[in-house]
Amino acid sequence: MKQELTNPQEKTVEEKLIDLRNLQNAYSEIDRIKTLRGELPLEVQDLEDELAGMQTRQGNLEEEIKRYSQLTSAEKSKITHAEGLIEKYKTQLESVKNNREYDNLSKEIEFQGLEIELSRKRIAEHSTEIQTRKERIASLKTSIDERGIDLKAKQEELDRIKAETKAEEETLRKHALKIEEGIEERLLKAFHRIREGARNGLAVVSVDRDACGGCFNKIPPQRQLDIKLHKKVLVCEYCGRIMVDPELGQED
Repeated sequence: MKQELTNPQEKTVEEKLIDLRNLQNAYSEIDRIKTLRGELPLEVQDLEDELAGMQTRQGNLEEEIKRYSQLTSAEKSKITHAEGLIEKYKTQLESVKNNREYDNLSKEIEFQGLEIELSRKRIAEHSTEIQTRKERIASLKTSIDERGIDLKAKQEELDRIKAETKAEEETLRKHALKIEEGIEERLLKAFHRIREGARNGLAVVSVDRDACGGCFNKIPPQRQLDIKLHKKVLVCEYCGRIMVDPELGQED
């Protein structure tokens, strides 16, 4: 037996088929465990991505609030400056020497008054923008809290299932690797290539009711006979899966 493991090419075709069938059984059990986890890993990832997106949006809104607050401060500084100029010009009005100086100062006072009105309008607009963003942040925080609770529950469920199936999966993977050691490289590569391309992960199937156990297409009688003889590694001409006699390796 050790000689067969170190020299897999010396095995008979029947032994090679048994190894492939047993390897498929091991991987099918691993697939069953993954199915138990269901869509949980994807759901956890989706929730993590959604949370990250909402947190990014919250950060962007907070930056916008900061920017509008800075703009508001700048407009308030303009108002303070304009009010100072108005007081200055009003004082100067008391000592004007002619109508031209009076008109110029009056125009400056009027202009600064308009600047104050414009700044106050901008401050009101900024205040509206800030309030809108604060409301959006409040709504986002609620959604983040809700998604956080969902994520925690999904993660705990996933961790529980992983813990329950971890030992079994590790045992199966070790068993599969041990089987692979006794399979020649050419067949092993073919097995994994077929398995990766198969929707249900089946690279090796048995003949069931005169049909391929993978795609369910009918198999000609002569080909069925060849499969039962275990003299060749045969694949389905429709789906490319390796076909074996359903009675092969039942004792293994």
